[in-house]
Amino acid sequence: MAYTDFTFFHPLRVRWAEVDMQAVVFNGHYLTYFDVALTEYWRAVKLPSPLSQAKEGIELFVKKATLEYHASAKFDDDLKLGVRACKVGKTSLTILIEIYRDEILLVSGEMIYVYVNTSEGKSTPIPNDWVEMLTQYETASSLLKN
Repeated sequence: MAYTDFTFFHPLRVRWAEVDMQAVVFNGHYLTYFDVALTEYWRAVKLPSPLSQAKEGIELFVKKATLEYHASAKFDDDLKLGVRACKVGKTSLTILIEIYRDEILLVSGEMIYVYVNTSEGKSTPIPNDWVEMLTQYETASSLLKN
C-alpha cells in the first residue's frame, strides 16, 4: 500500500505512557492504535456501532492480526493512521491499517474480523448493506466482494 491509497486517516499523537525504555513506542501499543483507528473508520463509514451490534447478539471478533514494523514512533510524534477495508468475504472482513509520520511508513498491518452470532457461537454473513456502505466509502478499486 501507499499513503495515497487510503481514503480515511485518523490522527494520533504519541503519549509519554506509550514509550518504552528505548524511547520508542512499545510494540504492543500499535494494536491499540489500530483499534482506535478502526473505531473511527467505522464511524466515518456510518456502520452500526459495536454497542448496537452487541445488543443484537451479532458482533465482529478479531480472527487474525499481523503487524510489520518498518520504523519507530517516538514520544510526541504526530501520526496518521490510514485505514481501509480491502476484502469483504461472506462472514469475514479484512482491514488494512498503516501508520505514518510525515508520510513515512512506520507500521503496516492487517486485521481479519469474523462476524459472529454470539448466542450460537457461529459465524454469520456480513449484512449486504455493510458491503454497500464500505464499497461506497472506499474510493480505491481493490475492495473485493466475494
